[in-house]
Amino acid sequence: MERAGRLIAKLKLSPELADPEVRARAAWKVAAGKKIGAHTLAAALVRDTLIVEVEDMIWQRQLATLEHFLLRNLRETLGEPLVKKIDFRPMPPRRRPQRAESARPSPEKVSDPVLDLLYRQQKFHS
Repeated sequence: MERAGRLIAKLKLSPELADPEVRARAAWKVAAGKKIGAHTLAAALVRDTLIVEVEDMIWQRQLATLEHFLLRNLRETLGEPLVKKIDFRPMPPRRRPQRAESARPSPEKVSDPVLDLLYRQQKFHS
């Protein structure tokens, strides 16, 4: 029985799906499992190293000890030894969406008299 990774390589799929980086990033969540996958993000594949962003330094240290098992799971999921090393890096801080305190008031008067006249003409003639 052939592995899924080898079958995908033989199929004539779009170049995006056959791309090793896309396949490795997609296989990460399956190989890592739900709990680890919820706290990590496979960012890129550089040569044979998968760059995985983790939440913090604690996750980085803990997952580094599990690298051997995660590599084995990736190899089984992909069906080939595409990834030979995993580089765990702390995620850069991301800003959460913020809600506005109040709606912005619309400008009723422009300080420049010429621009104010143009603004009012455009507003009423549109």
